[in-house]
Amino acid sequence: MAAEEPGPTGSPGPRQTWAALPWLVRTAVSWSACLVVIAAGLYLLGRIAVLLAPLAIALAATIFLTALLDPVLLLLRRRLRLPAALAALCTVLLLLGILVGVGALVWNLTASQFDQLSQELTQGVERSRDFVTSTLPVSEAQLDQLVDQAREGLSGSSPDPVAGARTATEVVGSALLALVLLFFLLKDGRSMWHWVLSRVSGPNQPVLAEAGRNGWQTLGAYSRGTMFIAAVDALGIGLALVVLRVPLALPLALITFLGGFVPIIGATVAGAVAVLVALAANGPTTALLTLAAVIAVQQIEGNLLEPLVMKRQVRLHPAVILVAVTAGTLIAGIAGAFVSVPITAVLWRVIDTVQQRRSTSALLPSD
Repeated sequence: MAAEEPGPTGSPGPRQTWAALPWLVRTAVSWSACLVVIAAGLYLLGRIAVLLAPLAIALAATIFLTALLDPVLLLLRRRLRLPAALAALCTVLLLLGILVGVGALVWNLTASQFDQLSQELTQGVERSRDFVTSTLPVSEAQLDQLVDQAREGLSGSSPDPVAGARTATEVVGSALLALVLLFFLLKDGRSMWHWVLSRVSGPNQPVLAEAGRNGWQTLGAYSRGTMFIAAVDALGIGLALVVLRVPLALPLALITFLGGFVPIIGATVAGAVAVLVALAANGPTTALLTLAAVIAVQQIEGNLLEPLVMKRQVRLHPAVILVAVTAGTLIAGIAGAFVSVPITAVLWRVIDTVQQRRSTSALLPSD
């Protein structure tokens, strides 16, 4: 091929201009272009997921529950020799029984206490305001102005009955869709994956098979590990609240359990709520002891439980977790905060697997 001719005015062509740039500039431009394309694609997918929020939430819940319940399905199929359909049905019924039983128990024990929880939080905020104004260079007028603005914003957004009914309908529909999809994924998930692999030929098939297997193992390890760690956090903080005679220990333990599914941020918010209730109910001494208990439980979780329960390929750097949770929250709200970290962990594991396979193939001698 002939070399590229200069432009009509004697200036070099695009390829010559690109080659004349320093290698650092070319590398920065290439990586920046790749990052822009990836970010645009992720943003587009996020916006589509927001527009199809009920379907996206149902799919995310289905995949998460399938990874969580897959060992139960395998146990029923291998030990009891159940057919795939019957094993999947028993697994779904077991999940429903646990959810209904735990939900009824928690509701009977805590339904009458949530109003009191709101009052205790309000009192805790008031005591915190007094503490801030007495120790920091902030006037009561400035804090009162911020509180008034927040109250006006909340009171101005009065609930719409039509929107509330539509939201309830979407939640019920998403839950039913998730249960149906969960049954089919438990029953036919492996055959669906084999069908996808059969449509890929050549050297890419082993790479796709290994990447998919590692990604699925990562999701399963993350879901089971997160649920175990959240339960341990709720049990530890709940026992500490009972020992310190802080009221509403069970609702606070429930909030801690739910917050455990949002790494770092969820535990911090749940701990702050517990400290505010302790401050309002029993004073600053109990609040400080509650804060110490929360910090101790979180340190045990981060330094002992997480390395033991979570596999090494599941763990992410705290900076990556914070960025993922923030991005998920900005794109899809609370649902995005819940699913952002597992999605990031799975994507990282898949990319790492593909990169390792390519590196291994490059080191093998060619025929």
